[in-house]
Amino acid sequence: MARVYSNWERLVRATLQREQLRSAGQGHGRTSSGLAGAVPPSLVKTTNIDAILQAADEIQDENPNVARILCEQAYTMAQDLDPNSDGRGVLQFKTGLTSLIKQKLAKKDGERIDRHRDIERLWEYYQLYKRRHRIDDIQKEEQRWRESGTFSTAFGELELRALEMKKVYATLRALIEVMEVLSKDAATDGVGRLIVEELRRIRKSDGTLTGELTPYNIVPLDAPSLTNAIGFFPEVRAAISALRYTADFPQLPDDFEVSDLRNLDMFDLLQYVFGFQKDNIRNQRENVVLCIANAQSRLGIPVEAEPKLDEKAIIEVFRKLLDNYIKWCKYLRIRLAWNSMEAINRDRKLFLVSLYFLIWGEAANVRFLPECICYIFHHMARELDTILDQSEAKPAASCTNEDGSSVSYLQEIILPIYETLEAEAARNKNGKAAHSAWRNYDDFNEYFWSPTCFELNWPMRRDSSFLFTPKKRKRTGKSTFVEHRTFLHLYRSFHRLWIFLVLMFQALTIIAFNNGTINLDTFKEVLSIGPIFAIMNFVESILDVLLMFGAYTTARGMAISRLVIRFFWFGISSVFMTYIYLKVWQEKNNQNSDSYYFRIYIIVLGVYAAVRLFFALLLQFPACHTLSEMSDQWLFFQFFKWIYQERYYIGRGLYERISDYFRYVLFWLVIFACKFTFAYFLQIKPLVQPTRIIVDLRNLQYSWHDLVSKGNHNALTIASLWGPVVAIYIMDIQIFYTLLSAIIGGLMGARARLGEIRSIEMLHKRFENFPEAFVKNLVSPQAKRMPFDRQSAEGSQEKNKMYAAGFSPFWNEIVKSLREEDYISNREMDLLSVPSNTGSLRLVQWPLFLLSSKILLAIDLALDCKDTQTDLWNRISRDEYMAYAVQECFYSIEKILHSLVDGEGRLWVERLFREINDSVLVEGSVLVTLNFKKLPLVLSRFTALTGLLIRNETPELARGVAKAVYDLYDVVTHDLLSSNLREQFDTWNILAKARNEGRLFSRIEWPKEPEIKEQVKRLHLLLTVKDSAANIPKNLEARRRLEFFTNSLFMDMPLARPVCEMIPFCVFTPYYSETVLYSSSELRVDNEDGISTLFYLQKIFPDEWENFLERIGRSESTGDADLQESSSDALELRFWASYRGQTLARTVRGMMYYRRALMLQSYLEKRASGEIEDGYSGVDFNSTQGYELSRESRAQADLKFTYVVSCQIYGQQKQKKAPEAADIALLLQRNEALRVAFIHVEENVTTNGQVVKEFFSKLVKADVHGKDQEIYSIKLPGDPKLGEGKPENQNHAIVFTRGEAIQTIDMNQDNYLEEAMKMRNLLEEFHANHGLRPPTILGVREHVFTGSVSSLAWFMSNQETSFVTLGQRVLANPLKVRMHYGHPDVFDRIFHISRGGVSKASRVINISEDIYAGFNSTLRQGNITHHEYIQVGKGRDVGLNQIALFEGKVAGGNGEQVLSRDVYRLGQLFDFFRMLSFFFTTVGFYVCTMMTVLTVYIYLYGRVYLALSGLDRAITRQAKLLGNTALDAALNAQFLVQIGVFTAVPMIMGFILELGLLQAVFSFITMQLQLCSVFFTFSLGTRTHYFGRTILHGGAKYKATGRGFVVRHIKFAENYRLYSRSHFVKALEVALLLIVYTAYGYTAGGATSFILITVSSWILVISWLFAPYIFNPSGFEWQKTVEDFDDWTSWLLYKGGVGVKGENSWESWWDEEQIHIQTLRGRILETILSFRFFIFQYGIVYKFHLTGNDTSLAIYGFSWIVLLGFVMIFKIFTYSPKKSTNFQLIMRLIQGVTSIGLIAGIALTVLFTNLSIPDLFACILAFIPTGWAILSLAIAWSGVVKALGLWDSVREVARLYDAGMGIIIFSPVALLSWFPFISTFQSRLLFNQAFSRGLEISIILAGNKANVET
Repeated sequence: MARVYSNWERLVRATLQREQLRSAGQGHGRTSSGLAGAVPPSLVKTTNIDAILQAADEIQDENPNVARILCEQAYTMAQDLDPNSDGRGVLQFKTGLTSLIKQKLAKKDGERIDRHRDIERLWEYYQLYKRRHRIDDIQKEEQRWRESGTFSTAFGELELRALEMKKVYATLRALIEVMEVLSKDAATDGVGRLIVEELRRIRKSDGTLTGELTPYNIVPLDAPSLTNAIGFFPEVRAAISALRYTADFPQLPDDFEVSDLRNLDMFDLLQYVFGFQKDNIRNQRENVVLCIANAQSRLGIPVEAEPKLDEKAIIEVFRKLLDNYIKWCKYLRIRLAWNSMEAINRDRKLFLVSLYFLIWGEAANVRFLPECICYIFHHMARELDTILDQSEAKPAASCTNEDGSSVSYLQEIILPIYETLEAEAARNKNGKAAHSAWRNYDDFNEYFWSPTCFELNWPMRRDSSFLFTPKKRKRTGKSTFVEHRTFLHLYRSFHRLWIFLVLMFQALTIIAFNNGTINLDTFKEVLSIGPIFAIMNFVESILDVLLMFGAYTTARGMAISRLVIRFFWFGISSVFMTYIYLKVWQEKNNQNSDSYYFRIYIIVLGVYAAVRLFFALLLQFPACHTLSEMSDQWLFFQFFKWIYQERYYIGRGLYERISDYFRYVLFWLVIFACKFTFAYFLQIKPLVQPTRIIVDLRNLQYSWHDLVSKGNHNALTIASLWGPVVAIYIMDIQIFYTLLSAIIGGLMGARARLGEIRSIEMLHKRFENFPEAFVKNLVSPQAKRMPFDRQSAEGSQEKNKMYAAGFSPFWNEIVKSLREEDYISNREMDLLSVPSNTGSLRLVQWPLFLLSSKILLAIDLALDCKDTQTDLWNRISRDEYMAYAVQECFYSIEKILHSLVDGEGRLWVERLFREINDSVLVEGSVLVTLNFKKLPLVLSRFTALTGLLIRNETPELARGVAKAVYDLYDVVTHDLLSSNLREQFDTWNILAKARNEGRLFSRIEWPKEPEIKEQVKRLHLLLTVKDSAANIPKNLEARRRLEFFTNSLFMDMPLARPVCEMIPFCVFTPYYSETVLYSSSELRVDNEDGISTLFYLQKIFPDEWENFLERIGRSESTGDADLQESSSDALELRFWASYRGQTLARTVRGMMYYRRALMLQSYLEKRASGEIEDGYSGVDFNSTQGYELSRESRAQADLKFTYVVSCQIYGQQKQKKAPEAADIALLLQRNEALRVAFIHVEENVTTNGQVVKEFFSKLVKADVHGKDQEIYSIKLPGDPKLGEGKPENQNHAIVFTRGEAIQTIDMNQDNYLEEAMKMRNLLEEFHANHGLRPPTILGVREHVFTGSVSSLAWFMSNQETSFVTLGQRVLANPLKVRMHYGHPDVFDRIFHISRGGVSKASRVINISEDIYAGFNSTLRQGNITHHEYIQVGKGRDVGLNQIALFEGKVAGGNGEQVLSRDVYRLGQLFDFFRMLSFFFTTVGFYVCTMMTVLTVYIYLYGRVYLALSGLDRAITRQAKLLGNTALDAALNAQFLVQIGVFTAVPMIMGFILELGLLQAVFSFITMQLQLCSVFFTFSLGTRTHYFGRTILHGGAKYKATGRGFVVRHIKFAENYRLYSRSHFVKALEVALLLIVYTAYGYTAGGATSFILITVSSWILVISWLFAPYIFNPSGFEWQKTVEDFDDWTSWLLYKGGVGVKGENSWESWWDEEQIHIQTLRGRILETILSFRFFIFQYGIVYKFHLTGNDTSLAIYGFSWIVLLGFVMIFKIFTYSPKKSTNFQLIMRLIQGVTSIGLIAGIALTVLFTNLSIPDLFACILAFIPTGWAILSLAIAWSGVVKALGLWDSVREVARLYDAGMGIIIFSPVALLSWFPFISTFQSRLLFNQAFSRGLEISIILAGNKANVET
């Protein structure tokens, strides 16, 4: 039976462990194992069962009896908690635990255990456990430590085993808990009494157990911790002390509970008064402590025994945090919650700071309403002020419920606001409703921009308009802006730009039509810009009135009044000026006029212009800002300023320094000069003469029935001529901006010294300058206190050695990190490392990769030398590193030999080197003293000696070393030295006697000192390494990183402050469900081509794979299966692969480098300043050994750096046991400073049976057992996801961030240790001078690390890199319009959390949530800068589909920005030139992109109009000119934009700057050969489609692009689905236009000339149709093509239905494609756009040979009859009855007869009429567009069509069209697939970058694993 129990126990344990492995991820090796890891979540929530079972697991082998007792108690607790086993997994857990307990109750001999002695066994084991782990001694040491506030040496030893001690405390606590339960049933005497006394003693005095195991985030405030030193830093102690409760505060009630382990403080009072949640209190208590502690640390106050908080620190935090509140009160002209700063003491300031943080910390979604937070704070601060004046604390009335039974800030204040937000959010119908139909976050917040917000009262009235919950189909009313979906927003927001362009075009055109002469008549004509200016302003005021619809009932009365006043003012002024100008025009034509109206007009125009100019200067010219503020005292000026520019709470003071202003004004003046010169001479002037001729042409012959062109001077012809020119005129400013910004950006980059070190050769040449630059920039003054004598350091050599000593520890850590990342090998690490330079050598020791092979070269020079010693040394010194190598070799040999020998041997060494030194320095005769021919022999002997010394000492090796030294002595004495010296040494009595007696070199002192051992190893490498330094490091990424880092050392950056004084910061990463860590199965599974991800990575990173195998101690021949045998190696493999993908693991590793860098910097600073730790001597001050274990450096790093990953659904992932949850838990285990925030959902059943969800925001870390330990759990008012997911995810977790800065990081980013070392410098930019205002966002450079995957990835990488470097460089300075374009920017945390956060979250409108942070920061008088001496890695999309989805997402986001109030306000409130910068760098870029495509349409439709109407032939014959010069200029500009030339200009400039001219040219040519122009043309279509559709119809949404390695083949059907409407349809339309133009157009050169003229359009067609297949791996492989065709036809013919996705059925996909047409406005717009297709049929039918010259309208009517006939025939052939078999036979007969009749009819018509074969093809050109137009109209009005019962027919017609389009696209692909070399060429094209790095793509795509094995 015992055997059965044993087997059952093994089975259950194996099952539970397997379950645990499944939840933890295979091979994770979690420390929590067995039963403890299998406890169901429902049991862990309220008990310590998991901790008790963990303790049982820990002591199982040591004492099974005690383990059994713990298991029994765990079972009892589980039974009490869930007796019916209702919880998930509880029954299985109990069953397994019961089985194990039963087995433990039986001994092997069959005797039962006496359970009555359990309490005694437990007590005995408890005593034994305490003695073994010295618990009492530790507690005594802790008591002394607490009293003294300092750490002892013994405790320093304890720190090294901190993790072990935490586990000991956890086990001890579990034992105590079980003892306490069992003691209740024990006798009061004996053991029971001892246990009770022990428990009483623990409760009274023992804080160690509680302190170590009480969860805390950074600072252990709830209980003291023995293993965390942060709580004993002076600034932290001062902050904690400042918050303590004093007698001056109101007395709390006696029943208020506070832990015995801490003192009462201010937060306890706030919790009692306002009912804040406990964990919100704990969270913000730590936040406030860290805020004021860090502010204190920067004041440089000397450390005192009892540190006190300085008033300056409190004032700094107070003013910064409450700055927005103070401005809000000033704006609304209300009193602050306090009288003055002087009137409130230090404690009141701390109370207010704490109150604000608590309000904000529990506000949930209300955090997006910063002024609402101000309103709440204003009233609660007043309540607090009243309560603080009382003697006893009382709950605040605002937070107390109606019956007074509970006090809750969340329920009484936040919940009502949240419920209103939630109700409004529900009205957006998941983003499908119009923005004008519901209130977003901005609407709610702007309610508090008016004094009327105080009508809300306090406590808030539930019936107020703010808290009004909308009824169904009723609008609540917007606030100050309505986001109507229309392109008119572009004019409204940027009307000044459009007015300027129109007026300039008008003026230039007038001058051109006057032949360039400027006289009075021309001047009068130019003055026509006056009425146009007034009219366009009137149009803008009309749009203001129209686009405010939806807000009139709720907007402020003043805002409405302004609209009305502006409407009438501009209306009257435009009418008046137009009337006056018409009179002027009449006077102009009247020769006898006295110019009366002209003088009036000049006066009116002058006054009007003067007034406009005056207010423009007053409001937008920086120098006039003070005058503007002074003018507010007069109502007259105030009124007109208000009319000119609306006054909002935000957007005030948007001006810059006068110097910055002039810089960006000059920038735009240069652009204008170029643009208008180009426009006048190449666009407008060439069109003047053709226009005059065309206007004067009469009686032109039309080839169709003309309806609109009679009597209007050929207006449509003029429009078709001028249309493309006007389109290019509008967008070519973007071209000039791109060119000038590239030039300016390049010059600024060169000035900033970017690209000075752009190759490994440059790095070698300048390496000796690095230490000084590093120490000056990156080493704080505290760490510069080197233990060198300052007087002796005056010499150059000593200074260089001092710099090298400060540089070496940091450089070596960088090299070490490169090795850990497998970018370099062990050998390369040795060669790259810099010696410590703290030894006694009298020169600087450089890394060996600079000195390699230099000794051998120097010997060759010496052997060939026939000159003097000086000449030889000069020759050697030409290579400075050769000189260093020779000197180091000489001094090292002397030092090593001197340390090896003693007695006579040491005398020989001393005399030998004395003689050599004399001959070198005194006599200059070393060539005579030494026989250089013997140097190779001496070198070989010494190399043999060092080869032995680098090993560990053994008796045999000691004898070998003695012999080697003697051999060296013999060679030196008898071969190297001259004859005179040889005789002197041979006749030296002392030496001769020792040699004769055998004592010479008989005793060897083996190197034991670290310095000597390092020198021996280094000298051996110096003498033996023969490789060229040019190849080290070999890895391209390692080279790039070192080149950039060393280059950045010479760039301007603020000096680093000591770590203890630096600005604290937090890294913040939102995560949803992306890949955390690749699993073993994901790495091994093969794709459809037989390729696994691991195989792909091994091929694309071959050197890194070899380095990885070397690091884990495996040979190069090790296979994947071998690695899987070892769990540790398998885990390392997973991390190796994940670190090369876009995974969360890579991001976490990179960001944790910040902590590592801070620990290193802090450690070295403390040692350099004399605070020697761990017993190291001052000589080793820069040794980094043990810095990661230093308690103070770890604590200092934690004080300054935190990392929070907001894993939104981590709680759900844990419940589902998803692999992502296990991987995140693994990251927590491996990174002790990592914190994970997530949304936890609890479902509770109410009494009436309803399920109610409660939402919590939680923060966890890994505990001592590797399990999640909950730190904070803050209840939310409801589901936090009311808006966009990512910003809501950021918002819920931002309360857990710390510090004064936040770096926002995406989960596909990376970081590097060398860059992390510069973070201190970057943060100092917040205090640097960057303009009128301090920076609020620091822009950081990105490096896109995915560029090597494929050619597409390279294109995308280069494009992104040029934007995030050169582009943002110019945006920040001189243009001053840089925003926030994603990550990794660094935010001023306090500034942004008090102003709405780091992003906006309103649904759809804020889809591009990141950039709104920049908009918000700028509008709120922030300052955004850009810095390029530091970089962060960034992953980008690598496949065409991924790139298209990403660009579609960004373009859609920009479309939404057009509608947003932020863009409107910036466009209105910026000065004119800054507005231009803002427009053309945000939405204007997409507008110009769209205009590039529209130019093609305008040009081709104009030409088709001329061709089909016959006017091109008539005009060409009569005018002989159609303005070809202007059209050529326009089309050439369009073509260059289309193919991406101007996109590439900044890219090329970046290449030149950072890679050099030759490399830039080579890269550009390579990109062209890889068809980058096709890619850029395709991207043009992507951006145009999504931008235009978003503004027209909406539908912008977040698109998950996927971030994997894209080498798989994309199916034809998948590409067709994705690009059909965005590219294919438009490309075929352009192709149709081109064909019609070619067929019917007229030119003297024939069809060839047409093709040449329209070459850009043909390239566009080809790119849009075939780019998805050109850039598709294996896109032209025949087998794949056949499979794609089968898949496409199956998809096309598969019927849709309920639940069928679009990827499976054409019908479902077709339905999905129509979703965007939702509104009546959208249907009307689609209808209007669809009418353009009817021109084809109308024009072509008159070109038939059948019609001849007949132009009657009946011809067109008859064509519709023919079309109807074709439709009927189509219906006959597609009709398929399903009920009657007989009817089917009849239908087949009818179809057959119809077929024969159709063929016969066509044949007879051709034979007996003028209908020709070309006419039949012309029919296709005519009817296909008409059919598409009808189809588009049917889709737009689908409801009507369905009501008529025609929807099925429409669907079949649509299927036919898609089938036809697919065949057109597929046919060339299939044809090219016939030729095998096409596929090979394509692979080379796609993966050229990978080829250059050794990737065998043919193996990858073919899956030829056999080649790999061989």
